[in-house]
Amino acid sequence: MKSMASLEPKYFRWQMQGRVAVIRLDRPERKNPLTFDSYAELRDTFRAMAYAEDVDAVVFASNGGNFCSGGDVHEIIGPLVQMDMKGLLAFTRMTGDLVKAMLHCHKPIIAAVEGICVGAGAIIAMASDLRLGTPETKTGFLFTRVGLAGCDMGACAILPRIIGQGRAADLLYTGRMMSAEEGYQWGFFNSLHPASEVEAQALQLAQRIAAGPTFANGITKTQLAHEWNMSPEQAIEAEAQAQAICMQTQDFERAYHAFVNKGKPVFEGN
Repeated sequence: MKSMASLEPKYFRWQMQGRVAVIRLDRPERKNPLTFDSYAELRDTFRAMAYAEDVDAVVFASNGGNFCSGGDVHEIIGPLVQMDMKGLLAFTRMTGDLVKAMLHCHKPIIAAVEGICVGAGAIIAMASDLRLGTPETKTGFLFTRVGLAGCDMGACAILPRIIGQGRAADLLYTGRMMSAEEGYQWGFFNSLHPASEVEAQALQLAQRIAAGPTFANGITKTQLAHEWNMSPEQAIEAEAQAQAICMQTQDFERAYHAFVNKGKPVFEGN
C-alpha cells in the first residue's frame, strides 16, 4: 500500500496530519480496551505502513482522557478461558505480531499517553519509539493480576532495555502501577506534559521528525531494534553499512549543498 490517506479502519480512529498518521482507539466509555478485531486491524495497519509513501511518523494518541485499558475482559479474556491450546497460541502469536509490526514499520512511533495505560496498552506504549505522558498517567503491566506471566508481547525483552532489569522485574512480578514520575525518572517517558497539551506536543515532535531525513530515520529505527542482538563489533560494522547506504541518498546531498549555501536543508525522504 503506497498511500494510506484513504484508510478507513473499522476498529480504531485514523487521521492524517500532513505526513503524520494519528491513531487512537475508539472506545472511550470503557477506557479504550482492545478486542480480537482491533488487535488484528492494528497489526495489519502497521504492517502496511512499512510500504506507505505518505506516512513519515505516527502518533498513537489517547481518547477521552485515557490511552488503553488493555484487553477487553468480556470480549477477550472471557473467550480465552474457553479456548484450547491451539487457539490460545494463535491469539498470543497475533498479539505479539502487533508488536513486531510496530518495530518493523520503519516509521518512528510516538505514544501520547493520558490516563490509564495498562496491560496490552502498556505494551503498545512500550513498543513505541518515544513516549510522552502526563503527571496523572498510570501505567501497569497487569498480567500477574489475571494469573498470567509478565512475559507478554515482548515485555521481558523490551521493557528492561528501557527502564532496566530490576525495575522491569518489579513491574512485571507485582503488576503494580508505575506512576508518571517514576516513568519519567526511569526513562519510560521522554517527557511529561499537562493533559491538555500532551497530544499537541507529541504531534509537534512527530512533525519535526517527519520533516527530517525520513529514509535515514527508518534506518535508525531498524538499527535500534537490531543492535541489541549484536556485539559492539557487529554493531559498528552494521552501522558502517547503514550509514554508507544513507550517504547515497539525495537528502545527504541536499544537506551538503544547504550547508555550503548557509541555508537549511529541505529533506524529501529520498
